[in-house]
Amino acid sequence: MREEIGLEVSEENIIGRLDDFVTRSGFIMTPVVCWAGNQKNLEPNPAEVESIHRIPISEFLRDDAPLLDPGDGPHPVLRMPVGDDWIAAPTAAIIYQFREVAVRGKSTRVAHFDQPKFAWS
Repeated sequence: MREEIGLEVSEENIIGRLDDFVTRSGFIMTPVVCWAGNQKNLEPNPAEVESIHRIPISEFLRDDAPLLDPGDGPHPVLRMPVGDDWIAAPTAAIIYQFREVAVRGKSTRVAHFDQPKFAWS
């Protein structure tokens, strides 16, 4: 997080880990959940991050979330609505698992969800 957005969090602030998510482009995303408090001076690294958005948890608890679309394989593509737009998997799958596990207390797996074609490369 320090490299991407200038956020430093100590090991004591790590709450847990979500499932690894293997992308179609061959990367393995390992989501780590931590408490960072009210950090205000975040700076995106322009080589890694285009922008930073603060989204309230309530936005991911909307009745229309998640959105599931047919994929090119046996599994649906997962999207999470945000405002009048949406976030696509793999990021949406991680947000969905965070919502289900950390907020709702449910055991939920997301590795099977597909990703839209634009995220394959």
